[in-house]
Amino acid sequence: MSKLITGNIIENIAALVKAELETAPGCHDFDHTLRVLRNAEKIADELPEANIQIVRIAALLHDIARPEEMARKGAVCHAELGVDKAEAILEEYDCSELLIPKICECIRSHRFRGNGPAPESIEAKIIFDADKLDSIGAVGIGRAFHFAGRENARVHNTEEEALNSSPYSREDSAYREYLVKLRLLESRMLTKPGKKLAVERSEFMHLFFRQLNREVFG
Repeated sequence: MSKLITGNIIENIAALVKAELETAPGCHDFDHTLRVLRNAEKIADELPEANIQIVRIAALLHDIARPEEMARKGAVCHAELGVDKAEAILEEYDCSELLIPKICECIRSHRFRGNGPAPESIEAKIIFDADKLDSIGAVGIGRAFHFAGRENARVHNTEEEALNSSPYSREDSAYREYLVKLRLLESRMLTKPGKKLAVERSEFMHLFFRQLNREVFG
C-alpha cells in the first residue's frame, strides 16, 4: 500500500508547500492553497468516483511553482514548472508510479485557458474548478484588489481604460481582472457541483462591480 494514503504524508507535503510559499504574495500564498483544498474536497464530496487522495495531494501542490512565475511576471508557466517540482516531491515520498502521473495531470491542466492541456480526469476537473472558485466571489474580489495594489494599479477605472491596457500596468485594476477573466469563469466550470458554487459566487461579484461603478461614476 502506497505511503501516499497515510495522513503523515499529507501533513508532510502540506508543511513543505507552506514553507515553499511562505514569501509568496497574498493572492497566491499558502492560504490560497488551503482554500483550493477545501473547495476541492467540497466538490469531491459530490463526486464519489473521484480519488480523494489524488485530489488532496494535487490541491496542495497545484501552485508549488507559483513563486517562480510571479518573480518573472508570467514569463514562465507555474503549471508546467510545477509538474517537475511535484514529481520530485512525490518520488521522494515513494509515491506509487501509477499515481504520480494522475496527480501531475491535475497540476499541469489546472490553469487551462484554451491553448494548453485540458483537464481530462475527474480529479483534474475538480482541481480546475476548485482553483477557479477562489478567483470569484468575495475572495476573488479581495484577491483582485490585492494584486492590483501590489502592481500600483488604480483602485478603479473605466471599462475602456481597463480593456485597452496591458497586464502589470497602472490600469491593471481589479476591474480589469474582472472584465478580462473573472466574469467568464462561471461558464468554464467543468463539474456540476463546481458550476453550482460558481453561480452563487459570480452573482455576488457582478453586484459588487456594478455598485462600484455607480459609486465612482454615478
